[in-house]
Amino acid sequence: MSNTASNLDPGLASELELKVAEVCRSVDVSEGVAPLIEAVQALLPDVEVHHAMTRSGWHRFGGVVDLDGNRIAHNITEWAESESDGEIDELLYKLSEVQYFATRLNGQTHYLVVQTGPLARDYIQIEIEQLQEVLDRALYDPDWFPDSIAEFVDPTDFPRLEPEPIGAPRLLFRRLVRVSDLMASPDTSSRLARFLDEWDRSSASEAEGGFCHHWVLSIREYQDRDGDGHMTAKPVPVLAGALPALADAEVARGAALANQIHGFDREAGYPFAWYFHMLTNRKVSHKLAEAVHADLMGAYDYLPPRDLKLLRDWYQDPYGL
Repeated sequence: MSNTASNLDPGLASELELKVAEVCRSVDVSEGVAPLIEAVQALLPDVEVHHAMTRSGWHRFGGVVDLDGNRIAHNITEWAESESDGEIDELLYKLSEVQYFATRLNGQTHYLVVQTGPLARDYIQIEIEQLQEVLDRALYDPDWFPDSIAEFVDPTDFPRLEPEPIGAPRLLFRRLVRVSDLMASPDTSSRLARFLDEWDRSSASEAEGGFCHHWVLSIREYQDRDGDGHMTAKPVPVLAGALPALADAEVARGAALANQIHGFDREAGYPFAWYFHMLTNRKVSHKLAEAVHADLMGAYDYLPPRDLKLLRDWYQDPYGL
């Protein structure tokens, strides 16, 4: 049996994870993400690997380098704890005699998706991080006296340097998730299940490429008090920053409201988009859905019957993510 998206049992999924991790170690993305997409596509030649989106603007702690850029440590937290032996004053004394610098890892997350069936949940989501280590700050200032290792590692108010790159960007495999399996997990919230079910029941299901071409899941892993691992997931729109604003507290009515939501749908690229964005955007008041519902219970008729039914269900039992 070929290694296709539709027959990825847990064993084949694990094999694919290893192969994607190997791709991450070998692909050069210094000039863009296209080589990564091509390399992952080569692992799954029978289906389309689609680059849904890239999320940036996050970073992690890096390591320590000297004035000439030589590596002192890869992990600043572990290094600081080891060098201080639990005494922050001891660490500061050592640093007063050298010129060391902290680095940070500026990150992007590339979301690749593979549709495996007709439903919103029928897809595989592959997350790959792109990390670029840059200079962050000098490690020592004679007028700075942190109270703890935690404050030393992550100071709230400290002069930052120009983020000069240290080495080439690198890729790191983060996770591969079969969303259908995630939805079958007891960890999955009933609200997320309802969100995907409503997509399948609405006119949005006619969207080109399916749900995974328009949304990804932002997944967070955590451990409970017993040390057991869990996941939470929230839908994130692919075009969030490129769409027009939706009404908030002051909502139009009638033809003006109809034009507004249909205009939003056109920009998003699929019908009923305004509804799903309203469910996931805290800046958009639920008064928007209430106003549309009031219009359609009156003299207006600007939604198809299946979308109107979902809106009525929401009006009776409202929710958001």
